Amino acid sequence: MLTFSTLGLEGSNHHFVLRQYLDARGIAEATRIVLFDDFHSGARALIAGEADYLLQCAVHPAAAEITGTYRAAMVVVDAFISPSRPMALVRATGSGEGTGRVAVQPATQSYADLSAWSTVVHEPTVLAVQARMAEGRYEAGIVFSSFAAAHPERFELIEPIGAICDAWIVYGREAVDEDRAVVWESSPVARQFRERMGQASKVGGS
Repeated sequence: MLTFSTLGLEGSNHHFVLRQYLDARGIAEATRIVLFDDFHSGARALIAGEADYLLQCAVHPAAAEITGTYRAAMVVVDAFISPSRPMALVRATGSGEGTGRVAVQPATQSYADLSAWSTVVHEPTVLAVQARMAEGRYEAGIVFSSFAAAHPERFELIEPIGAICDAWIVYGREAVDEDRAVVWESSPVARQFRERMGQASKVGGS
């Protein structure tokens, strides 16, 4: 059985996308998922053989640090694109626009207009934003849409964001590139390339 690791808790966006990836690869039933509080712990577990692969969002604030720090023992073995869990900017019911503090996971900060709030607070994960909002620490935040839907008496939607399609990195211990670019030759964008080149050649030949 293969062991894949990523950033947790269960229900995090990383956990959600990892499950999508394993389903798409057709190996979900033959894998075990291990969740870590931070990527350094996940990287060390991978290097120590406690996990076979590690998943990280390419736009996560720690992506460059993790790739560089562990480059001698951990390598990129796959990459893909995937939509996130649907998200939204919400606020506590009755708090009023622009009052109090708005919390975000740093990678999500540009997903919505936060200019109405004078104080933007960073949390390590979207789940952490949700937990702190549930505790009443923040008046607004960028969270998963399901959070507001589950607590309609406490939170109201300000701006729907929807699913964000990001690039994702899979790390392993054995390099696969053989000193050349590894690309999916029959990918959807490869078909776009061929179609557009075909259209261009028709125009040029007309």
